[in-house]
Order: sequence, then C-alpha cells, then structure tokens
Amino acid sequence: MREYEDSLHGLEGELMDHFPPPPRRHPLARERMNIQKSSVCSRAYFVVVMAFFHIYIINIIALLLYVHYNTGPGEQDVLLEKSASVPGPMPEHQTPSPNLSPELSFQLPRLEGIRVGHVQRVSLVPDRTHNMRTLSLKPLLFEIPGFLSVEESSVVMQLAQLKGLTHSALHTAPDSQEEQLTQDELFSLLDLNQDGLLQREEILSLSHSTDGSWLSSYNLRKIHTGLETNPSGVLSLQEFKRVSGGVLQYSGAGQGLDGNGEVRQRSTHTRLYLGEGTHHLLKSIRNRVTRVTRLPSSLVDLSEPMEVVRYEQGGHSHAHHDSSPPNPDSSCAHTHLAANHSNQVACRYLTVLMYLNSADGGGETSFPVADNRTYEEEVLGDLSQQYCDKGNLKVKPVAGTALLWYNHLSDGNGWVGELDEFSLHGDCSVTRGFKWTGRVWVNIDPDQQRQERYQRLVSWHPEEQSKRPEHGDLHQDL
Repeated sequence: MREYEDSLHGLEGELMDHFPPPPRRHPLARERMNIQKSSVCSRAYFVVVMAFFHIYIINIIALLLYVHYNTGPGEQDVLLEKSASVPGPMPEHQTPSPNLSPELSFQLPRLEGIRVGHVQRVSLVPDRTHNMRTLSLKPLLFEIPGFLSVEESSVVMQLAQLKGLTHSALHTAPDSQEEQLTQDELFSLLDLNQDGLLQREEILSLSHSTDGSWLSSYNLRKIHTGLETNPSGVLSLQEFKRVSGGVLQYSGAGQGLDGNGEVRQRSTHTRLYLGEGTHHLLKSIRNRVTRVTRLPSSLVDLSEPMEVVRYEQGGHSHAHHDSSPPNPDSSCAHTHLAANHSNQVACRYLTVLMYLNSADGGGETSFPVADNRTYEEEVLGDLSQQYCDKGNLKVKPVAGTALLWYNHLSDGNGWVGELDEFSLHGDCSVTRGFKWTGRVWVNIDPDQQRQERYQRLVSWHPEEQSKRPEHGDLHQDL
C-alpha cells in the first residue's frame, strides 16, 4: 500500500510538471481590466473631441479671413444685375455704360463699419491699397488717408481757380419770379468744359444739383428733346438758341435742403464736372468714388458735379444735412425729369469729402451728434468757433484725406431708407490760413422705380456717341 501511494504521488508530480496549474486571479483583477478598457475609451473620446475642436477653430479662422479679404482690395465695381456678380478691375480711362434694364432689380451695396476704430483695406488705384478706418457707426462714417496725393490735391485747387470761384450764398429765390436768363448766359453755365458744345451729360449734370434751381423740368425736357433730334448728338450755341427759345423763365423749385440751404460764411465755391472730356484726374476721382463705395458706376456717373469750396479765415458752415428725408409729395432734384412733382429736394445717398489742403488752424469737420444723443442744442445750428468744440466728433483737415459717410439708412431691402439724423455735420471756423475741400455726392432716389425710369430716360447709346465730332481736347483742364 505504501508503495502504491508513493507511485501515485510521483505521477501527480509528473503531471504538474507538464501541466502547471492556472495562475490564481486576484479578486480585483476584473476590475483592473475594466479600468484599463475605460482608460482606452477616454483617450479615444479625447482625440475625437480635440479633432472636432480644431476643425471648429479652423472654420472660424477661415470665416475671419473671408470677411477680411471680402472687404479688402479684392472688391471691384458691382454691376447693376440681379446676380450682383463682381467684375474684374475697370481701367481708369473706361466709362461703364449706365444703361439699366427695366426687368432687372438690384440692391445697393453698403460698407460695414464693424466697430469704431476698425481698419479695412481698399483698392482705389492700380498697384496700391488704402486703409479705411471707421470713425463712427451713427452715422456710418469712414476716414481714408491718402485718397488723393498732395500733388493731386493741388491740381484740383488749380482747376477750381481756372473754372472760377463764386461767393457762397443761401439758396433763396429771387425777388421776382419772372427773372430771365439770357440764352448765352444759360449756354455758358451748361457748357461745363467750355468747349462751345453741349453734350447730354453736361445738361443733365447741372440739373442734378440744387444750384440748377433756375432750370425747371419743362426747361430740361425741351432742351433734352432738341438734343435727341440733333444727328450729331451735341448742341452748338446757335442750335441751343433754336431749341430753347421761350422756355428759360426762372423756376422756384429746389430751395435747398429742408426748405433752407446750407449756410456758409466767408467762402467761395465752384463745381467741376467729373465725366468725359474733363481732366484725367477728375475722371480718376469719379472712378475712386465708384470703387470705394462699391456702387454701380452708372449711379456715380449720373450724380451731380464735384463741389470745390475755399474757406477764408473765419469761414465756416453751420450744421446741416446733405440730403432730405423721403417725402411722397416731392421729387429728387436729380430725377425730376421722371417725376411729376414741382417740389424738388436734394437726394444724396452718401457724401465723399476730400481735404485738399491742411488748414493752418481750425477748419475741422464736426459731427455734433455722432454716436450719441447727448449734445447741447447750440451745436445744432451754429458751428462758429464758440460752439464747434462741443461737437461729439471732430475731424482735422489733412491734405489728401477723404471722409465717406452715408446720409441715409437702409430701408431693409437693399435700397435708400430714412434720413440718418446722426449725419448732421458742419465746418468749424478757420482760425488761420485757408481751407480747401472737394465734395462728391452720389444721388439716389429713395423711390427705386423712379430712379430706374430716370436712368432709362437719360441713358445714352454707344452708336450715337460714335457719331459725335472730336472736340474733347479743347479746355480739357476744366
């Protein structure tokens, strides 16, 4: 028996050598394994979350870059098309067609201010960009240093002096409503480039401004009809006398803004036409305005001429609005050919103000209520030296710098809305030296259908222009 037990233990030992027992599991072994699996899941979840987070950040950066470059030099002129497609850069010497198809509707592009102090880059001339800084959101106001070079500013002042400066005065009607202008006087006033021939653009350009209040709708239609029937597309003095006889009686329409004009003290002014046949710099200014505003070129081309003003020492202008509130009982001065109202007001969607020199003292442009309704009542009417310092925003004149602001809000549908009351502005008194400014207004009628009718009415045809005689070299500086 003893031997049998010894042999049994020997067999067990051999089996243990060949088949070792499985290791004993610790009671917490399963829990540790679960913890390891959970750790692996946590790392995978973390990687997924971080990947989505990085994708989100990359999308935000891409959106910011898109907004930046969308408001930068890549912007070009916007065509009058429903698709609002962006064309390539337009050469400075090329004038786009102002024709507007009646079946097309479009929206007015509007610059974004973002915030006060925001700077965006704009392309105004080839191979150069400018910084445009937001000065105010109410009104939407921008400052563009270097809009003109010092040399270009000097040329504009010389052109204004060659044209002739007249003393600024209130837009008041004459004592007698029967006052007559001779045909020679009217022809000289309309002949903006003084080449002895009247083109369609010259007749229309003077009628856009409130200075043309002596020219009624009937006067314009009569002269315009005579121009249309002339095969050459222009009118000489003799032809003008033939088609305009007996229609030159004074018209009392267009008494300025809100019934009274801008009050200027100690200043002289003139108007320079920016269309074809003028100095190349004036055409370049028109193109720069088109590019910076991103408005359809036809709207800029058919707006009123640039006004150049020279303020003497003590010269200033009281606070005023450049445009008028929309009123169904009145028509815009620039589109009254397409309207039946006798009451005419100025409709200026935006203003581009250029400083042509740096005044030795004073002469700031003041926006008394910009971005704030807290103001003193005096600054609303009088911007002489004693009140100018009380305005909310003042801009010192620096040669070549331009200001751009909107006189109207948007109507919510991409067109001209109500008058922006915060656009109230004026010029502080010049304390030393002189101050020169140039103002370009873009005229747009709050009535979109009337604006479209007007543009169809005054649009000219390329085949007619090709028949015109060559006369653009005469008096090109004006």
